[in-house]
Amino acid sequence: MDLLGIDFPFVSTALSGKHAFVCGASKGIGEATAKLLAKAGADVTVCARNAAALSDLCSTLATLGTGRFQSLALDLEETENIGSAYASAVKTFGPVHILINNAGGPPGGPLLDNEIGDFQAPFQRHLHAAHTLVKAAVPGMEDEGYGRIIQIISTSVKEPIPNIGLSNTLRGAMASWAKSLSNELAPCITINNVLPGFTDTERLGNLSASIQQRTGKSAESVREGWLNQVPIGRLIDPLETASAITYLCLPASSGIRGVSLAVDGGRLRSI
Repeated sequence: MDLLGIDFPFVSTALSGKHAFVCGASKGIGEATAKLLAKAGADVTVCARNAAALSDLCSTLATLGTGRFQSLALDLEETENIGSAYASAVKTFGPVHILINNAGGPPGGPLLDNEIGDFQAPFQRHLHAAHTLVKAAVPGMEDEGYGRIIQIISTSVKEPIPNIGLSNTLRGAMASWAKSLSNELAPCITINNVLPGFTDTERLGNLSASIQQRTGKSAESVREGWLNQVPIGRLIDPLETASAITYLCLPASSGIRGVSLAVDGGRLRSI
């Protein structure tokens, strides 16, 4: 599926002049989101821990869009550094209009195998970082009269997934946090969650390896078990998820607020 090769004329300049700040952009859904936001005309700041990967990504973004692109090496677990890093991005490209909160999930395993200390780093990387960034971004969004805040979390928000108990707990907290904010933010700012299903990313490969180690199943068996749950019969392309995220960033999405949108090929059984 070559979504990058598809011309979307109705969005090709829709985000021109808008500054997007994308976390966890060095790979997977974060990387795909940065690419589609660039195609939509946005200036994009990409951040992650892998500076080399971000530099390569900025070179790619320059071939996709006409905006400006910059990278920012940032560890979201180091909460005390987030404010200054964010300020540096604003100093260069101006106020942020679009904030994509995204970070790698915690290791899999039963929830009862976790100790209290296991919760600290994932919650810092996700909830604490997102809250810090939102508090930094909201004043500028209000001044600009435009804000889009999107969390990339998981379908476990609606249906907990077996053997990733810590992740289920964290994602649920993120969704509740975002829903609460949807009642507090200014009318010009929307906040929504996107819930990826079984997506063809490195994260899914890591979860597969964990299941294989714990159960003795083969990689093929694990994959077949996943696909049997998905009506479309395949994994989701990260760019498909990024397409939904990009739509939620557009001016046309201003009526969508406080929702958790699944991009899962129909896997969820709940309404």
